[in-house]
Amino acid sequence: MKFGVLVFPGSNCDHDTYNVIAEIAHQPVNFLWHDSEDLQNVDAVIVPGGFAYGDYLRTGAIARFSPVMQAVRRFADGGGMVLGICNGFQILAEAGLLPGALMRNAGLKYICKQVHLRTETTNSAFTNGLRPGEVLQIPIGHMEGNYYCDAETLRELQSEDRIAFRYCTPSGKITAEANPNGSLDNIAGILNARRNVLGMMPHPDRSSESLLGSADGLKIFNSMVEALAHK
Repeated sequence: MKFGVLVFPGSNCDHDTYNVIAEIAHQPVNFLWHDSEDLQNVDAVIVPGGFAYGDYLRTGAIARFSPVMQAVRRFADGGGMVLGICNGFQILAEAGLLPGALMRNAGLKYICKQVHLRTETTNSAFTNGLRPGEVLQIPIGHMEGNYYCDAETLRELQSEDRIAFRYCTPSGKITAEANPNGSLDNIAGILNARRNVLGMMPHPDRSSESLLGSADGLKIFNSMVEALAHK
């Protein structure tokens, strides 16, 4: 199996993500340049964090039009596995691969800290290695991570078991105090209707080795590897 990590002007977590796949998960991985529609026959695509195109206009608004994202759309439409992390989530939402939008954080401040996430579903390629309700410690680093969608979309996400992660307390309680950015329903990550695309604001790439303070993020990448192995 082979992974691809997108690289946009302004990406700053592409090498972090590449390192996790290559050096920790021990899987083949290629960088995929924003100006090319060639996905190099990868089996999974990761849209990493950063500031694609400098976050001009709004986060992800320019990146959605890049040639590589046109290829990613076709890949996802064909059932390919796509993970968007932080800015990657914002790009996937702008591209229409995930519903809703990421707005400015409540309080209008950049937030960079460790948070806790409760696993809301294990019915996906990204969470199959987790336990229902399992709490992960994974850091965030964003200015526009406040997830919002209309009431009908929220009902669909809830009824279709498409909320992957919610911000929670260390014991797993969903509270307003545990919500770092004002996200609707404490949402930290969601799936598309086909369950092959995940967007999440927290950074599993920054929490895949114990020396970083937590290795919980590796569970998400290992879930992807396991899903591909049995595909």
